[in-house]
Amino acid sequence: MERIDVKGLSCPQPAFDTKKMLDKLGKGELEVLTDSGTARDNIVRLAKKNGWEAEIAEENGDILIKLKK
Repeated sequence: MERIDVKGLSCPQPAFDTKKMLDKLGKGELEVLTDSGTARDNIVRLAKKNGWEAEIAEENGDILIKLKK
């Protein structure tokens, strides 16, 4: 399973980084760690648009998005 950390990055960089990894993987699982609700929403929307399932867990201000295809 791949994992990327996009905490502290301004939009749209988290979505760009996620898209790059999704394209590289093609299928499988990717965890994306962010600290922004806006980045969370953009990443989930991007993933679903490209056929990936998204699961979100939030803890202590950090957001972990698990993507699977």
